[in-house]
Amino acid sequence: MEQFNYKKSAEILALSASMTDFTYKKHCHEEYAVGVTLRGIQQYTLDGSFQASHRNGVMLFNPEQIHDGSSYDREGIDYVMLYIKPDLIAELLGQQELRFTTPIVYDSELAHCICNLSHAVQSGADESLSSELLIRLVNRLSHTEIQTPRRINNAFVNKAKEMMYCSLDQVLKLDDLAREFNLSKYQFIREFKAHTGTSPYQFFLNCKVEHAKQFIEKNRDIYSAVAEFGFTDLTHLNRHFKSVYGITAYKYRRHLQN
Repeated sequence: MEQFNYKKSAEILALSASMTDFTYKKHCHEEYAVGVTLRGIQQYTLDGSFQASHRNGVMLFNPEQIHDGSSYDREGIDYVMLYIKPDLIAELLGQQELRFTTPIVYDSELAHCICNLSHAVQSGADESLSSELLIRLVNRLSHTEIQTPRRINNAFVNKAKEMMYCSLDQVLKLDDLAREFNLSKYQFIREFKAHTGTSPYQFFLNCKVEHAKQFIEKNRDIYSAVAEFGFTDLTHLNRHFKSVYGITAYKYRRHLQN
């Protein structure tokens, strides 16, 4: 049976999951995502490269890294995942940028830090404890050999994304985007995918779902999220929400209220 349990505390979103047949579609998150495989083998492609996290494997995702996910076999997998906003990481590291270059590491102390924080959030522990455990986790991450210098900004990708962010309540207007860069629609699609690893449509839809999630967290109103981010109806939002988070937007709201 597929189980996805979300809790939020001290600006940290924690997921505890068990799954066998469920498969995540290709997507990305605006946050850093760090997690531990507790049972089974979790397989996924990350930026087009195949990965397999075995028991005690620590999975590390940078913001906006494209990935999918599934269990290696029908024995299924259990895992925990934490989603932490980049500005929170930057604050804790004195504005230093954290970049993961190794997608999976086997580090028992790091895994312990992740599991402790996950348990604190999932069990409803005091936010001060969660904050303290977060500091320990980020400190541990900053002392592992998984950092690289600051990324070079890509003007084309940044501008294209910014235009998409400004129209999340609408449908994707490829012709308008392409015109802005003096490209044909097909040239724009090819160029965007070459830089990001995903199509403009996939990225735009992912952003709509991601921002709908943030809206629901803030307002607890799924129907307003449907209208705010241009989904046809709640069924439309739920279908895409589940492909990224394992549960519907409706169930996600209920998790936040528990």
